[in-house]
Amino acid sequence: MSVTDAVVRLAIIMGFFLVVPLVVGQMEHKAMAHMQSRVGPMYAGAFHGWAQLVADGVKFAQKEDVVPAAADRRVFQLAPAVALIPYLVALVTIPVGPGTQVGRNLDAGLFFVLAVMGVGVLGSLMAGWASANKYSLLGGIRSAAQLMAYELPMILAASSVAMAAGTLSLTGIAESWHWYWLPWQAAGLFVFFVSGLAELQRPPFDMPVADSEIIFGAYTEYTGIRFALFLLAEYAGIVLLSLLTAVLFLGGWKGPFYFGLGAAGFGWFWTLAKTLVLAFLVIWLRVSYPRLREDQLQKLAWTTLIPLALAQIALTGILKVV
Repeated sequence: MSVTDAVVRLAIIMGFFLVVPLVVGQMEHKAMAHMQSRVGPMYAGAFHGWAQLVADGVKFAQKEDVVPAAADRRVFQLAPAVALIPYLVALVTIPVGPGTQVGRNLDAGLFFVLAVMGVGVLGSLMAGWASANKYSLLGGIRSAAQLMAYELPMILAASSVAMAAGTLSLTGIAESWHWYWLPWQAAGLFVFFVSGLAELQRPPFDMPVADSEIIFGAYTEYTGIRFALFLLAEYAGIVLLSLLTAVLFLGGWKGPFYFGLGAAGFGWFWTLAKTLVLAFLVIWLRVSYPRLREDQLQKLAWTTLIPLALAQIALTGILKVV
């Protein structure tokens, strides 16, 4: 790969990283509004408030950046970057189309992405510990407990589809995918997507930021642009989870037809379409289900998702041998 090619790929990934999470955020504003019989943002950007998130970003940038006097200043300031940057790094290895339509195709790309996604959760732990606030600390502890509970079923579910494909390369998994994988990998899809929601602390798994109990958890003491970075990390996480689910379990760029342009030319459309549909599902779940209690959250992981993931691996092993 030449230097020019690498720079172009990184520029495209950066543009995707900066634009698509904002699209998902705007979709969340409007979808939640309509589901709750509201109009949502209407004025910023004129046409149905399309620039609302941009206006929010400008607002956050103008606010004072306050660091609590008792906080661990360096860790407190570093936490938002730790929460956000891993999602950008993970995008480098996720293919949006066949062939060279990927930043970097790694032989162990699946494990690399899962490992990097786990690093992003550390931003919440750092923020909770460094804030010198008991509510923030409680939020950080809840984040740690949630990470430990849901990382295992997520890895097990991903291992199942990697076993079916016979490779850990994300490109290889998408190329090996067939439509008949949908029924016998359905349990793995369910476990992976639910575990991803829990790792992102999205409703109904938002115990670490339960405003009725611990104000806003690990982010209580954050203001200005650092708080905005945490919000951007949340939307970037939704995009990454949806994109990874589409590649692993829904065939990535494979669709029923390609409008005469061929898979290589139009495959990215199906990847993006599947990603946005899954992102909408994340939003729909936020509106539809109440927050789980902490004991319910842990019980779901250890008594339901992990056994389901193990059963999926066993089924995959049997079918591969047969």
